[in-house]
Amino acid sequence: MSANPFLTQSALPYQLPPFAEIRESHYAAAFSLGMEQQAAQLAAITAETAPASYDNTVLALERSGEVLRRVTAAFNNQASSDTTPTVQDLQAEFEPRLTAHRDAILLNPTLFGRVHAVREAMQQAAQEAAPTTHEHGAMTADQDARGDRPTAEATRLVDRYYTDFVRAGALLGTAAQGRLRELNTELARLTSAFERNLLADTRERAVVFDNADELEGLSHDALSAAHANASARGLRGKYLLSLQLPTNQLPLASLARRTTRERLYNASISRGTTVNRSLVVQIARLRAERAALLGYPSHAAYVVAEQTARSVENVESLLHRLVEPAMANARSEAEALQEAFTADGHDTADFAPWDWQYYAEKVRKARFDVDAADLRPYFSLERVLRDGVFFAAQQLYGLRFEEREDLVAYHDDARVFEVFEQDGRPLGLFIADCYARESKRGGAWMNYLVKPCGLFDTKPVVVNNLNLAKPAAGEPTLLAFDEVRTLFHEFGHALHGLFMDVHTPRLADVPNDFVEYPSQVNEMWMARPEVLANYAKHHRTGEPIPATLVSRMQEAARFGQGFKTVEYLGAALLDWAWHTITPGTDPGDALEFEANALNEAGIAFPWIPPRYRSTYFAHVFYLGYDAGYYSYIWSEILDADTVDWFTQNGGLRRENGERFRRVLLSRGESVDPMEAFRQLRGRDPLTGPLLERRGLAAARPLDQP
Repeated sequence: MSANPFLTQSALPYQLPPFAEIRESHYAAAFSLGMEQQAAQLAAITAETAPASYDNTVLALERSGEVLRRVTAAFNNQASSDTTPTVQDLQAEFEPRLTAHRDAILLNPTLFGRVHAVREAMQQAAQEAAPTTHEHGAMTADQDARGDRPTAEATRLVDRYYTDFVRAGALLGTAAQGRLRELNTELARLTSAFERNLLADTRERAVVFDNADELEGLSHDALSAAHANASARGLRGKYLLSLQLPTNQLPLASLARRTTRERLYNASISRGTTVNRSLVVQIARLRAERAALLGYPSHAAYVVAEQTARSVENVESLLHRLVEPAMANARSEAEALQEAFTADGHDTADFAPWDWQYYAEKVRKARFDVDAADLRPYFSLERVLRDGVFFAAQQLYGLRFEEREDLVAYHDDARVFEVFEQDGRPLGLFIADCYARESKRGGAWMNYLVKPCGLFDTKPVVVNNLNLAKPAAGEPTLLAFDEVRTLFHEFGHALHGLFMDVHTPRLADVPNDFVEYPSQVNEMWMARPEVLANYAKHHRTGEPIPATLVSRMQEAARFGQGFKTVEYLGAALLDWAWHTITPGTDPGDALEFEANALNEAGIAFPWIPPRYRSTYFAHVFYLGYDAGYYSYIWSEILDADTVDWFTQNGGLRRENGERFRRVLLSRGESVDPMEAFRQLRGRDPLTGPLLERRGLAAARPLDQP
């Protein structure tokens, strides 16, 4: 135990976990000891004879569990980024135990009583003081945004803890709490099994091709990556296309052979159909039962009550208003694609989902003289990262990035960068882990290895994970346009984490339907002329991307919004259908439930499946976005409105970046997130900019009667 690196604070810069010392054998002991240590710390709080106070109860709660925090951050990162059979076994063992440990905290009546007492005392003191508030009940954006932080954050923290206890079942009777513990433990087991099954099935269903001819149309670098991928599996001379998490696989846009596209598409949509088909039904039923136990009509109602959307009705109003115009756009696009399909000698009736992306690229090229393959040579990973993503952050926020090859990350592909303020002060560490591997789950995400907070005097250590195809040695990593967008998007999450400036770790979190907002805003810089000109250069010649190609690319970006909106809404409404079932409902077969849900929502389209189908919908059956996948479009309302604000105020200017950082990015939940938005814009968000961006002008804006 004395050699276990999780038992003491890391001596590395920014308390980066000492990955060179961490062994898988350390995890189990650290988890067990961490839970024992925190249980003892909480027992000391409840045994306290002095009256409950902010310091001896709430801050004591925040300080507890330091070993558990360290091991959980490192373990969760490995489990998602570089898992192994041992790590998966540990997940299966400890996720139910960790859930039970959390229940033991939040269902402790003495602890809840002390938190309740602190909250009541604070409320009484606030009433007696009767402070003067500004418009919207908060400071104006031009004031010192930290002037009253101790009082404001303390109040907010106590409210958050009180709500956490109540939503976890602290007000329930003994019998109901017992059933709640059972439900939580079983859900932890099932969701963990869903993830393990999906990872294994995704690997198993990767598509192997015997020769390069079958991959006709694939770019040289993508073909090289497929060859290297097969070699890594011991399939010498073959080619292997690994599956990315969404239904739509990027190679579908360029593969010339229909049979090849069909194989890839069918592999994608079949993931999880045998191993997760029953699990999704069980998970949805247990979540509905738990919601009812806690006093909510559905799991969606339970989840959304603590999001910025606030109610089921608000979410449904947004999603359903978008369906008809999105479907109209998609039908218009389908007509153009079918014309191109028949022009190639095919029968219109044979048009299939695996043909959509290929013919969308053909139409795009014909209409706008833009070929996706023509763009890739201008988007090399290194230039996009350093001269695009980092450059925009430097221009907007004054940041400087220095690669730290002396600091060891958790995998050879993961690169560590130290981030500095404009005046040279250290800000934190950023880890870029860009390449796909069979030990990494699909998709792209950001997570903390160290959360920033004043209480522990910690600075942020954040990780961005992507799943780019790794080329053969010596070959450049060239990105598709959407992959460039993903890089900017995930770095928006990283900036949110790097700029977080709160006193306690609990307040570094924000609601799911707000967390995507800053990342979506950061996407705007990828196509801004001053940023694009700095990074979009040919990887061989260094020539900048032609201005005419840029303008055509921007025009072409609007074509395809029908597809993108329908596939997104399909997933969002599918998530919503699973999580609005009432307790006792039997959804029946998962795939039949899915088909019925899409039909009833009016979003079933024969050639556009949901972005994620139920059996591989990791966001909602494992990753914590259950009844929350709507958050991407909800956040996009804020995003599109904020992009307008940046544009109206001169775009990529330090003054704009400083205001956005100070008023919004740094605040976490120290203020109500929507209040932070109002401080930035001076009003509630408008939906017009979102509808215009997505070509959904036929949809009535939510802010109009």
